[in-house]
Amino acid sequence: MFNRKRRLRRVVAIVSLSSLATGCGLLSPDDPEDEGPIVVGTTSAPSTLDPAASWDGSWELFRNVYQTLLSYPDGATAPEPDAAEQCAFTDSANQVSRCELREGLTFSNGHSLDALAVKHSIDRIKEIDVNGGPAGLLGSLERVQAPSAREVVFHLDKPDATFPFVLATPAMSIVDPSGYPADALREDGEAVGSGPYTLRSYEDGVRAELVRNDRYQGFAERRNDAVTVRYFKDSAGMVEALRDDDIQVTYRGLAADDVIGLQAKDAGDEALRLVEGSGTEISYLVFNPEDPWAGRREVRRAVAQIVDRATLAHEVYQDTVDPLYSMVPKGLTGHTTGFFDDYGDPSVPKARKLLTEAGITERVPLTLWYTSDRYGSETATGFKEIKRQLDASGLFEITLESRPWKTYVTGYQKGEYPVFGRGWSPDFPDAENFIAPFVGEQNALGTPYPAPEITGELLPRSRRESDRADVEREFERAQQIIVDDARLLPLWQGKQYVAVSTEISGVEQAMDPSTIMMMWQLSRKTGW
Repeated sequence: MFNRKRRLRRVVAIVSLSSLATGCGLLSPDDPEDEGPIVVGTTSAPSTLDPAASWDGSWELFRNVYQTLLSYPDGATAPEPDAAEQCAFTDSANQVSRCELREGLTFSNGHSLDALAVKHSIDRIKEIDVNGGPAGLLGSLERVQAPSAREVVFHLDKPDATFPFVLATPAMSIVDPSGYPADALREDGEAVGSGPYTLRSYEDGVRAELVRNDRYQGFAERRNDAVTVRYFKDSAGMVEALRDDDIQVTYRGLAADDVIGLQAKDAGDEALRLVEGSGTEISYLVFNPEDPWAGRREVRRAVAQIVDRATLAHEVYQDTVDPLYSMVPKGLTGHTTGFFDDYGDPSVPKARKLLTEAGITERVPLTLWYTSDRYGSETATGFKEIKRQLDASGLFEITLESRPWKTYVTGYQKGEYPVFGRGWSPDFPDAENFIAPFVGEQNALGTPYPAPEITGELLPRSRRESDRADVEREFERAQQIIVDDARLLPLWQGKQYVAVSTEISGVEQAMDPSTIMMMWQLSRKTGW
């Protein structure tokens, strides 16, 4: 039997997330002798425990504690039933969706999970309407009905073939009406769901202890009884904990230096492997239209003309990310290279011409904000590089500011930042999810972005098509509008890296299509 405290010579193997690992004991059943919870480290701490408030990385915890009507069983790329026994559109226009719940569902506290609980969970998202929260995902939802205890009917005010994807997002987590008010967020630091795990304890920004929910009914086949998630401020502390065997898996937030170090295969005394795969996480800048400088299109376009993504990806991120020239990442239907096509290589003369033609001859003062404890340890260094590039042009005078994530969110929701950085991991694997969340009066950024052609024509037209390969033209046009406006400036597209002790299996199967980790897939190997 493998003893997780036994010290081994370090072996780092690089494998693909899309492949199934093979080898003696790699996919063997759970160890019958419980050695305690598997401990997972991440730099992505939740901003909230209430699904009605979150359109961010809090979803990573939600997926494991709460349940949604639809989700992504092993290997699925399209939503399939979870709390629901079946879900489908009942009309040809994609405007009425009916779901039938599994029989006998309960929350972890024993309370019944019925159609009224589902209706309550969805209705409160729209009722509370948190700025930058998930209500923006429900823009096509007109009303929810609960005709019977196990039947939920969603009426949409317009065709929306992507609605099943919305129902599968952790934002649509089903909550117990007795503990989650219809018109206010739950703020007692607790969470009650019907997912694979219950949240036994939670210390904000420190740890979440998950234990098996014996009342769970769903598709997940749990390969462990407990997982503890530890939240780290930076990659260095997380990797040190991995080397010391205080954690067995790292998830989100590995710094480039640590990735390179893990790839080096130099001699050591721990057994680790690095799981590498393509990712759809993106990083981008947001310009606040209310700011006197960032609100001017010529200023935004001049910034777009100067920022050198290739240098950012190579020098700061050591090629662990790729330069990105559209909001829709590579690998999804509809991806373009619009920012490169229109701006070409970085050019100070072109940027100067944009400004002088707009009557701007002095250095433009801009304050760029970033979060100090999210999106990886290179975030600060990356923003320093962007500042260097803009200052060196002689056209800008850049000030950098930062805040921890929780107060950072509050700031951009209040419109306090002229320019600020955000990252985005998809709610679902479709080009729509890299455009729709960022435009309109109500969006995930808390910064209104009226784009009538996108919201009034292109997105509605695309949502009529169940075959997403047929909407490429709409998304190409939407991206060109974003390029012209330069309200959003894509920077890079990430790759997926997970460092894991060789005693742990299941990592390759643990990522859903939006790269959220399904903790129940992790297990300890029983032998070699």
